[in-house]
Amino acid sequence: MPPFALLFFLLSCNSLAPVVHSLNAEGSVLLTLKQSLTDPQGSMSNWNSSDENPCSWNGITCKDQTIVSISIPKRKLYGSLTSSLGSLSQLRHVNFRNNKLFGNLPPQLFQAQGLQSLVLYGNSLSGSVPSEIQNLRYLQALDLSQNFFNGSLPAGIVQCKRLKTLVLSKNNFTGPLPDGFGTGLSSLERLDLSFNKFNGSIPSDLGNLSSLQGTVDLSHNHFSGSIPASLGNLPEKVYIDLTYNSLNGPIPQNGALMNRGPTAFIGNPGLCGPPLKNSCGSDIPSASSPSSFPFIPDNYSPRDGNGSRGSEKNKGLSKGAVVGIVVGDIIGICLLGLLFSFCYSRVCGFNQDLDESDVSKGRKGRKECFCFRKDDSEVLSDNNVEQYDLVPLDSHVNFDLDELLKASAFVLGKSGIGIMYKVVLEDGLALAVRRLGEGGSQRFKEFQTEVEAIGKLRHPNIATLRAYYWSVDEKLLIYDYIPNGSLATAIHGKAGLDTFAPLSWSYRLKIMKGTAKGLLYLHEFSPKKYVHGDLKPSNILLGHNMEPHISDFGVGRLANIAGGSPTLQSNRVAAEQLQGRQKSISTEVTTNVLGNGYMAPEALKVVKPSQKWDVYSYGVILLEMITGRSSIVLVGNSEIDLVQWIQLCIEEKKPVLEVLDPYLGEDADKEEEIIGVLKIAMACVHSSPEKRPTMRHVLDALDRLSISSD
Repeated sequence: MPPFALLFFLLSCNSLAPVVHSLNAEGSVLLTLKQSLTDPQGSMSNWNSSDENPCSWNGITCKDQTIVSISIPKRKLYGSLTSSLGSLSQLRHVNFRNNKLFGNLPPQLFQAQGLQSLVLYGNSLSGSVPSEIQNLRYLQALDLSQNFFNGSLPAGIVQCKRLKTLVLSKNNFTGPLPDGFGTGLSSLERLDLSFNKFNGSIPSDLGNLSSLQGTVDLSHNHFSGSIPASLGNLPEKVYIDLTYNSLNGPIPQNGALMNRGPTAFIGNPGLCGPPLKNSCGSDIPSASSPSSFPFIPDNYSPRDGNGSRGSEKNKGLSKGAVVGIVVGDIIGICLLGLLFSFCYSRVCGFNQDLDESDVSKGRKGRKECFCFRKDDSEVLSDNNVEQYDLVPLDSHVNFDLDELLKASAFVLGKSGIGIMYKVVLEDGLALAVRRLGEGGSQRFKEFQTEVEAIGKLRHPNIATLRAYYWSVDEKLLIYDYIPNGSLATAIHGKAGLDTFAPLSWSYRLKIMKGTAKGLLYLHEFSPKKYVHGDLKPSNILLGHNMEPHISDFGVGRLANIAGGSPTLQSNRVAAEQLQGRQKSISTEVTTNVLGNGYMAPEALKVVKPSQKWDVYSYGVILLEMITGRSSIVLVGNSEIDLVQWIQLCIEEKKPVLEVLDPYLGEDADKEEEIIGVLKIAMACVHSSPEKRPTMRHVLDALDRLSISSD
C-alpha cells in the first residue's frame, strides 16, 4: 500500500473513533467535595467524571459554563467542606444549610473573593471564623447560626461593607464585637447575635445601622456596661432585644428605645428605670453601691487653709446629747409596743370567739387584727401583688381572660402540681391550661420572674408557655395544646383502652432525637443553662407528626412559689420517703428502686441539681423505648429499676430479642441501629455522673448512628 494511502486509512479510522471528553477543572473540584461527604439521599448521584462540565449536576448553577452557585440544603450530607472550593473563581453563592457538616471552615474558601452569600446554618461546624473573611468585599449574606463556632469575630469582618444579613445565633462565639462594627457594616438589614457568649460593651456605633429591619437580637449573651443612647438612633420600627445579658444602669429613653415594654430588657439585674419597675434614684443608698455624693449637713464647715476646722460650736453633738437621743428612742419603742399589745388584745381577742367557719373566710378576718388598717391596695406589698388579668408572654397571644374563662374545658389529668385542662376557645383554638392551686404564699414578684424566664424559652422540642394568670386564689399557666398525648401513653398504652397502636422504630428514633435536641437547648443555649430535673415519658408530649415536646420545665418551682397543693413534693422527698417505707413492705414483694426509676443515683446526696441528672433520666427513657418496659420492673418477688434489669440481662447474656419490645419485631432489619441506641443509653445511665456524656455528644452519636445505617 502506498504511503499516502496508509496515511489516508489511518486518518479515516481516527475520524470514526468515539470522542472522549475529560471533566474540566471545576468539575474535578466538586468531585473532591463529593468524596469528602457521605450522601445518604443521593443528592450528588449525577456528579459523574464522564461529564464535560458540572453545569447539569444537582445543586449546581453555572453562568457561561462557569460555576456561580452550589446549593444542597437539607440533604443530610455528612462530612467536611474541602479547601479547594476556594479555587472556584466565579463562585457567588454557597448554601449547605441544615445538613450534618462538621469540622472547621477552611480559610482557602475565602479565596473565592466574589462570594455574595454563605449560608451554613443548622450544621455541626466548629472552630473560629477565619480572618480571611475580610477578603469577601462583595459578601451580602452570612448565616452561620446553629453550629458550634467559637472564638471572637475576626476584626476584618468590618471590611465586608456590603453585608446585609449577619446571623450568628446559637453558637459559642466569645469576646467583644470588633471595633468599627456599626460603622463598617452600615448596610446591615438583619442582625442576630443571640445565644452566644459575646461580652464587653455594646458598641455605640451600632446606632449607625440605619438600614436595620425587624429585630436586632443581642439577647442571651454576656454584654456588660450601660446601654448606649445611640441605639435610639436605629429605625423606630426596629425591635431591640437585649434580654439576658449583664447590662446595667438606666435605660435610655430616646428614639427606638422609647415605649418599649420590659420584656426587651429582662434578665439584666443591673438595669433600672422605665420601662422596668426598679428605680434608678441616686438618693437611695445601697450596700454594694454607695452614693457618689455623701450627705453633707448644713452646719458642715470645711477645714481652713491651715487644716483647722471652723468655729468650735459646729463640732457636732456632745456625748450627753447622744445619750439623751438613745434613751428617748428606747422609751418610744416601748410605748409603741404597749400600744400594739393593747390593740391586739382588744381586736384579735374577739376574733378568737368566732366560729371556725368565720375564721376560715381568709384574708378579711386577718386584716381585722391590725390596729392601723390600710386600704386593700396599701396592704399589698411588692411581693404580695394582686394580678387580675392574663399576661401574654409573646405577641401571638390574641385572646383575653374572659375568652379563656368562657371556653369549653376538659380535664386532661391531675397531679401533685395541679390539674391540666384542654381548653377550646370559641374560634376553635385549643390550649392546655395548668391550674397550680389555691392560696399559699403570695410571692408574686418571684413568680413573675420565674414564669417570664420560662416563657422566653423557644425551641421546637420544648412546650411553649404562652401566657399566665395570677391572683391570690388562682394561678394558671397557658400552653400550646399538643394533640397526641404523652410518650408514656405511646409506649405503654392508656389504662382502660383496649386499642393500642405501637410506635414504629422510625418514630421512636425521631422522638429520641427531638428530645435530645430539646435537652441540649435547655443545657447549653437557655439563659441559665437550665436543668429540667423531672424528665420522664409523661413529661414528653407528642405533636401531630409525633415530634416530641418536653413539658413541665420549671412547673414544680412555680407551684412551690405559688403555694401549690400540700401534697406537692419533689422527687427527692418522694424518694426519701420510699426508702423509709421499704422496711415495712410485705416480704412477698421487695423493692430496690430509687424514686420513680428516672432519678440519678446521686440525686439524693447532691444538693445542687446537675445536667447529668437529666442525662441519666434521658438514658432511662431510651431504655424504656427500646424494651417497652416501664421504669420499674418486677423480677420474681423483687422490684428493680429498668437500669438494673438491663444490667442483669447483659450479665446473663440474654439474646437481644428477649430484651427488645415485642412490637419492634417488624423492625428486625434495624437491629444494628437499635443496639447502637442501647449502647448510648447505657452510657447515659452510668453510675458515675462524670462519665456520662453531655447531651451534645448524645445527639451527635444519634445522628452518626442514623447516617451509618442508611
